[in-house]
Amino acid sequence: MTLPGSLELNRRLSSWIEIQTQGLIALHTGKVEIGQGILTAIRQMAADELGISLEQIEVISATTSEDLDEAVTSGSRSIQESGLAIRHACACIRSLYLDQVSHLAKIPADQISIEQGNFIGAKGIIGSYWSLFKPGLLDCDAWSDVAIKTSQERSVSGTSALRIDLPDKVYGKSRFIQDLRMPEMRFASIVRPPSPGARLEKLPTPRSGEEVFVDGSFLAAVADTELKANRAAAHFAETAQWKTQEALPQNIKSFLKTAKQNQSVVYERGDTSNPHWDLQVEFFRPYLAHASIGLCCAVVRFSNQCFEVWSHSQSIFRLRADLAVVLDVPATNIIIHHMEGAGCYGQNGADDVVLDAALIARAYPDKPIRVQWSRADELTWAPLSSAMVVQVKASLDQNGKINNWSHEISSNGHENRPHGDQNPGLLAAAYIAKPFDIPIARNPPLTSGGGSDRNAVPLYEIDNIQVQLNRVMEMPIRTSSLRGLGAMVNVFAIESVIEELAESAKQDSVEFRLNHLSDERAKAVIQKVMDMSPYRNHLSQEGFGWGIGFARYKGVGAYCAVVAKIEVSSAVFVRGLWIASDCGELINPDGAANQVEGGAIQACSFALKEAVQFNSEKIFSDTWDTYPILRFDGVPNVETEFIKNQNLPPLGVGECSVGPTVAALANAIYDALGVRVRDMPFTVENIAKA
Repeated sequence: MTLPGSLELNRRLSSWIEIQTQGLIALHTGKVEIGQGILTAIRQMAADELGISLEQIEVISATTSEDLDEAVTSGSRSIQESGLAIRHACACIRSLYLDQVSHLAKIPADQISIEQGNFIGAKGIIGSYWSLFKPGLLDCDAWSDVAIKTSQERSVSGTSALRIDLPDKVYGKSRFIQDLRMPEMRFASIVRPPSPGARLEKLPTPRSGEEVFVDGSFLAAVADTELKANRAAAHFAETAQWKTQEALPQNIKSFLKTAKQNQSVVYERGDTSNPHWDLQVEFFRPYLAHASIGLCCAVVRFSNQCFEVWSHSQSIFRLRADLAVVLDVPATNIIIHHMEGAGCYGQNGADDVVLDAALIARAYPDKPIRVQWSRADELTWAPLSSAMVVQVKASLDQNGKINNWSHEISSNGHENRPHGDQNPGLLAAAYIAKPFDIPIARNPPLTSGGGSDRNAVPLYEIDNIQVQLNRVMEMPIRTSSLRGLGAMVNVFAIESVIEELAESAKQDSVEFRLNHLSDERAKAVIQKVMDMSPYRNHLSQEGFGWGIGFARYKGVGAYCAVVAKIEVSSAVFVRGLWIASDCGELINPDGAANQVEGGAIQACSFALKEAVQFNSEKIFSDTWDTYPILRFDGVPNVETEFIKNQNLPPLGVGECSVGPTVAALANAIYDALGVRVRDMPFTVENIAKA
């Protein structure tokens, strides 16, 4: 029988749990903390299953020196993959100990309770995890038929525990990779080419005291302070000479439709051979940047032919594999320790900056090399979320039910993380003396969540439906994953069309949705957000609008419905969000609310403000002025409620609110202005075009 989550590939119990000194247990995980609170949630799950307190568990950050590879921290999958694995492993450990204690005390295991890690029988404490530990006890594989505690038996999961990463952050203690300092550390600042694909033709002229590092067209300044390195890099940027090229398309919609494509039907149901269409519309989303306020950073030390790395990568094992290819060393010669950085929800420059530092570190043996990207690097050189065009066609039957639906997507792929193959996608690899081609972004199959086609299949009951993906096979701008991948624009498109069809059928749009749903959990979150919000009974006000959006993330994840209230004046302002979600078992309700609300607020920024700007040579939106994001004075009031289903499997919540929020905003704009805006971002200019 298959074991849950990551336990299937990492079966050894001792790789997950380590019995430490008296009263402490170390918990290992291959998932990493990026501000989503995962280390706290899995700590809660372990505490419940072992029968110990949270304070008795120390969570160990991921490192490649430990044999616990959980691939990538992404896709709202950490609870399902790591949390459920840890819960099951802890249940096996508890069972091992109970068998031992039962034999020792000569009483049935079901007559033994566990408190604070102590095993208690009718006559008192029999022993503990620590007093009864024997070397090798946990050096065995987990098994499938172990009793997991029921939701009624849990006392820690389901409560809002304080996140273990927050106290250091609140009190300003050194916790982030940007804070890391080491003896004899050197600082490097990268000099980027003036445009993608440009090649270095003439080296810069260093001034007295300046050090330059060059490998092909990869250029950096190195110094004993960050300030000196940045000043030298600015000088090198002025004096180096490059051969540039024009490589970026000027009409991105046209490019996405006409560039070389791999076309495939990713989902089909019913008869789609010769439908009649009542509605044919097109939606567009531009390239988006991660735009983290915290800058990407890495520290690498090269010593004795080995690289030791400190990184905020979300996939340290796969990053190690790609580094081994570029640096031409065995993977065993690279150790990566995870440290926290700015959260990014996707692939930002965290992996790229490691290679930057590693290339330079090799030239400075035994000296830790620290590289921190600039704001311009973050906004113009990190992987972007692909621009997308989505074309939807739909029709109604004589009873006002949707009978035909076509959903066609044109987009680059949404996954270009380190992959451990022979063509690594790390930025600097394309510019060194022996360069690697940057691979075309992959598109995960729909069966594993999809990429461009994520959430492209409506959850609504429709007899005849076809979803076609046109994966663009030319990639002038490097793309990879960003929160929700293609779900954002697909949900935006679906929920906009649902509203238009409801209007054509002369039906209330909420009732129209409910009439097309058979999933009771889906109906429940829509009803919940209606009960929470003033949507049904709000008074009409000039310049104000109300909208709703709904989706089940990936079609198999958390359910989420959002109601938005907006005001339209000089721009669109979000005045309120109401969010209802069903994510099955809630491990940490406060943490889950943070995730859902954070996703919705970021979606407001995506929807209203963000778009990468570029000309034929380069991306030029390299500051907060040219790439604006939502500021604190634009953050709306948010109310969030969960439908608690503690007996059902947990579903990730980090990305479920993004698509519904964008859809709710678009529908609210129509309510306010009578205009269907189909191009993101929803700026005054795009509304005027609509």
